[in-house]
Amino acid sequence: MTDTETRHTVHRFDKELNEIAELVDQMGVIAVQQLRRAVKALKKEDPARAHKVIRRDRKLNDLDIEVDEKVIQLIARRAPVAKDLRQIIAVAKVVTDLERTGDEARKIAALCVRFHESDHHVPSDNILRDIYSMSKYVSVMLEIAMQAFSSLDNEKAFSVLLMDEELEFQFDSMLRHLSTYVMEDSRNVGHFVDIVLGIRALERFGGHAKNIAGHVIFLATAKDVRHLDADEIRQLLDLQEA
Repeated sequence: MTDTETRHTVHRFDKELNEIAELVDQMGVIAVQQLRRAVKALKKEDPARAHKVIRRDRKLNDLDIEVDEKVIQLIARRAPVAKDLRQIIAVAKVVTDLERTGDEARKIAALCVRFHESDHHVPSDNILRDIYSMSKYVSVMLEIAMQAFSSLDNEKAFSVLLMDEELEFQFDSMLRHLSTYVMEDSRNVGHFVDIVLGIRALERFGGHAKNIAGHVIFLATAKDVRHLDADEIRQLLDLQEA
């Protein structure tokens, strides 16, 4: 292959990969919107709005399939190796995590439907407030993770990993907080189970944001950081401790 042909092949690969990355960015925007709309439906006590969120999850599923098809075509046409193959693998993993964030957002919307389309009494805002606060936190996690993906920013990616450590602390704290409502009024037992499932969905949403941040670091360093602690990752990235 001549140098000119090689350059053209590289250019086509980059162009196709950029097109895939744009679809991934679109998925990230939709995933954050889905969570925020689901929580808004819960706050507004609006099951019709929640049903829209549930139906819109198909958009993420469709994009997931579209990206998968493009990735397969790209591998078949270009037979990438080394760094190029690492890029494709990282993008495919990001897509998987984004599709799953949509599933978690759908669970929050389903809570709204359950609360307002059944004969059970609706939980108070005091019981729901943990869902509201955690949803804000994890939506920001995903936004930062997607910014890190778009700009290949290791520092932003690392900040998401640190946020996930705080998320684990929040989850445990919220479980303790919710248990007090059960002790005060046994009628809250049913709501306790539902809301624990809700905050568990949010914790998983944040976990997928963490995974995406890890994929960004893998893309930049070729190092799988899933089993490294924060200090080891900081050293790998040569970041200063805050």
